[in-house]
Amino acid sequence: MAFISAGIEKLTGYPAAAFTARSSMTFASIIHPDDRELVSCQVGRALKQGQSYQLTYRLVAADGAIKWVWEQGGAVPGAGGGIEAIQGFICDFTRVKMADRKVLEQASLLDKALDAIFVIDADSRITYWNHGAERLYGWDADEIEGQRLCDLVYDDPAEYRIAYCTTLSEGEWRGELTQRRRDGSRIHVDSRWTLVDTDSSASEPSGRIMSINTDVSERKQHEDKIFRLAFYDPLTELPNRANLLDHLRRALLGSARSGKYGALMFCDLDHFKRLNDTHGHAAGDMLLQAAARRLEQSVREADMVARLGGDEFVILIAPQDDTRDAAALQAETVATKIVTAMSAPFKMADFSYAVSASIGMVLISGSTDTVESALKQADSAMYQAKASGRNTFHFYDPEMQAALFARAELETGLQRALRNNEFVLYYQPQMDGNNHVIGAEALLRWRLPSGELRLPADFIHTAEETDLIVDIGMWVLETACQQLALWQRADETAHLSLSVNVSARQFVEPDLVAKTEAILRQTGADPRGLKFELTESLVVTDFVQTAQQMKALRKLGISFSLDDFGTGYSSLVCLRNLPIDQLKIDHSFMRGVLTDRNDAAIVRSIIALSGSLGLQVIAEGVETIGQRQFLSDAGCHAYQGFLYERAIAEEHFSRYARQKH
Repeated sequence: MAFISAGIEKLTGYPAAAFTARSSMTFASIIHPDDRELVSCQVGRALKQGQSYQLTYRLVAADGAIKWVWEQGGAVPGAGGGIEAIQGFICDFTRVKMADRKVLEQASLLDKALDAIFVIDADSRITYWNHGAERLYGWDADEIEGQRLCDLVYDDPAEYRIAYCTTLSEGEWRGELTQRRRDGSRIHVDSRWTLVDTDSSASEPSGRIMSINTDVSERKQHEDKIFRLAFYDPLTELPNRANLLDHLRRALLGSARSGKYGALMFCDLDHFKRLNDTHGHAAGDMLLQAAARRLEQSVREADMVARLGGDEFVILIAPQDDTRDAAALQAETVATKIVTAMSAPFKMADFSYAVSASIGMVLISGSTDTVESALKQADSAMYQAKASGRNTFHFYDPEMQAALFARAELETGLQRALRNNEFVLYYQPQMDGNNHVIGAEALLRWRLPSGELRLPADFIHTAEETDLIVDIGMWVLETACQQLALWQRADETAHLSLSVNVSARQFVEPDLVAKTEAILRQTGADPRGLKFELTESLVVTDFVQTAQQMKALRKLGISFSLDDFGTGYSSLVCLRNLPIDQLKIDHSFMRGVLTDRNDAAIVRSIIALSGSLGLQVIAEGVETIGQRQFLSDAGCHAYQGFLYERAIAEEHFSRYARQKH
């Protein structure tokens, strides 16, 4: 080599003299063996064609390190026209090659991500689009690069502007968006946006944004399905009882603020049972669906039609009138339309069937009425309409309640029962898949002085309407804990859990936790065997207070079961944010689980939902082997019902539990 600069030593570790003509060492000898032929061919071809050359290759330094170099050179023509020499320069290219490799590796990782990842510039134009984005949206990276994201996947520009502006101002944004694919179909994505400032020396952000998007369309569909199950009647697609209670509560709150009046109407179809008896339930279902549509057509857009169950419908006339007279006139107008609409025969598959409607109405005002009073009064008025000959409507008469002395007598009897210890607890066994008793539900009974045994259905509603339910509930809890402590001291029953129903009125008592703790201490019951059964309406009445109360009780060791699940105000928010351990499938679904596709679908959905959320599930009202087999096949392995045993007195239950241990 004629000349080589001293910089070669810094690059290779060899002094420049090592490559001079007096040395036997050649520069080619330190070129990596895998690259020598490539370098020789490229240099030779360039010189032959009289062109300069540029190439990168690897060197083996004196210390054995591998370095990438970049070489640029060309031929030096001689006096006779030939090539006299080659001249050029070589620089260390290692850092550049390593950086390129890192970029390629990172890009490869992004392309392997299942999520859709893209980058947009300050003008919303796409500068990067990974394979996940290609799969999710349907456009290839080469055809979408440079296009404006906001024009491509958004129907609502406002959604894009909110996400973009928030990311610019706060550095990031996250939320759910509705976007469209290449084929026009809609998708729901969980989207995370991050501001990418590639130039740290710039005074202003670059405006480049990286977005990571996860397809949650399937999850949204499941949520919508659960929402429909929770708030809408599957047969008529009308709002259900839970939905009605929520709207009625909101209507009364709005009325209290505005001073306006509305109305609540109970509508019952006359002689509907005769249709079911003569033509079957399928015909009855068809009529209910048709009746629902006629009811919807008879009210204003602001009003609400709901189905409570069976042939009972409720119409909520929104509080929009300034006076009671105006509200009464509006309610009468709607009721007249409904009576007229229902009087026309319903055309079924191969016959016509005529029914009529009996309607009870009550005017509502947020300043004087409650949800409970409005429902009770409208229901009372409906029965008065039936007593008046059916096919008519009747306003609630406040004086009519004065004649209902039975309630007062019942209330007096309940007070006596508490004083004289007339209440007793019965226990219904809860079984596992091996027909072993795993626990029981404590059920209240009232033994009258005459010896007659009355069920809760005869008196609990009156107790709930008064403060008596609180005292009765505490008696039940104390008695149940005494029994649980006895079971826990015997080897054959120590494993049993005991479920106690807690009313909404009792649960909101401010000293419930303190009283419960005192009862546990006095009785010696291990709270890990105690389970509180709560209704769906309770857990959503006052979500914040309920959550606080449940967490405090959970600290004592008590677990929770959500009773009658699927019949009320089911909410994913409740299941996710409240310390619920178990869902209880209502017996109303079990009656038709083998014959009604809707009931079967609801039961399967509840069991699947329980499994997804890691909750226990138990079914009540199990009366046949077929029902039990259906539940087992669907993944429910805890049962309660007459197939095993009715609610029985303690001495019989203990013997039954030992036999089934």
